[in-house]
Amino acid sequence: MNSDFLKYQAQTTPYPLGMEISHAIGSYIFDTTNKKYLDFVAGVSACALGHQHPRVNNAIKQQLDKYSHVMVYGEYSQSPAVEYCKLLASLLPAPLDKTYLVNSGTEAIEGALKLARRTTGRSQLISCHNAYHGNTMGSMSVMGFEERKQVFRPLVPDVDFITFNNEDDLQKITTKTAGIILETIQGGAGFIQPHDDFLKKVRQRCDEVGAIMILDEIQPGFGRTGKLFGFQNYDVVPDIVVMGKGMGGGMPVGAFTASAKMMDLLSDNPKLGHITTFGGHPVIASACLATLQEITETNLMPEALEKENLFRSLLVHPLIEEIRGKGLMLAAMTKSADITNEVILQCQDKGLILFWLLFEGCAIRITPPLTISNEEIREGCAIMLEVMDSILNKN
Repeated sequence: MNSDFLKYQAQTTPYPLGMEISHAIGSYIFDTTNKKYLDFVAGVSACALGHQHPRVNNAIKQQLDKYSHVMVYGEYSQSPAVEYCKLLASLLPAPLDKTYLVNSGTEAIEGALKLARRTTGRSQLISCHNAYHGNTMGSMSVMGFEERKQVFRPLVPDVDFITFNNEDDLQKITTKTAGIILETIQGGAGFIQPHDDFLKKVRQRCDEVGAIMILDEIQPGFGRTGKLFGFQNYDVVPDIVVMGKGMGGGMPVGAFTASAKMMDLLSDNPKLGHITTFGGHPVIASACLATLQEITETNLMPEALEKENLFRSLLVHPLIEEIRGKGLMLAAMTKSADITNEVILQCQDKGLILFWLLFEGCAIRITPPLTISNEEIREGCAIMLEVMDSILNKN
């Protein structure tokens, strides 16, 4: 299968991991030799409830027996999408009460950037150095990593950058600024949390100059930080919140939410200000609804913080400089990118799936399903420590 994978399927890097997948269930993925791998990555934070969660699977099957795609987004009233958006509004702080469902996180970013410009009538967008918001042209324009985007220029114009957690840079947000987009916790940069009320200060500056504050919750969202959304840990409410990954229980989806007053601007003057064929797809929306219900009706969110503490207590080793992040959005920082590479690859050989971050080479991604058990955490951490011991002893 790997030879066909490389021959017929476009690749994202010259060296894909190439594991041949047979099936997955719970916290484990199985290859075609039936070797099982404990999953500490969860599809890069997408499989919030693990693999083949029965509530999600049942919701998908039940909806498939009713209807699948029937009309482009926004024309017909379809129960799964309506119920989902209504529940989401009940769980979000005011004025975040109207949601636009799309197909991926990067498409949701595109919609949020357009909405900021449409709301303010301004053009300037501000992002952060080392930010990652997706890989389509608009999303790439607000990516703060020149190496990844230089060959695709020219990109969307009138985009400027500040440094995350640098309060002095906030003066760059002016009356010319349509919006500033921030990851609530910087992901690709190394799971960097805001400090010294940075997000509150951004909120204050946006209010002063009439700019839109957009928070990208594609990675922190849906319980991963112990709250439904990461921004709820920092006593701030954005004008637009962008979501994806964990919201779909492993299904492809994204969304952005704002006030009804703002969101209604996309429907008129001009009409069809943002359109999508498959956004709000009833099967996907059913999976989203089941996922959101499971996360909010159980103890998964407070347990994420307890599991964070367990990870921190276990992952103590001379090769680990620090553990960054919050809840089950964690990064173990090693002394070098070479050590990180060795740990990730050797752990896969021993049946543990870890992964890299986009821009921070020293980081080992640890983003398991929220449903992972304490016993599975101990099992995986023991493999990590065993591999690190072997690397330390070898050197």
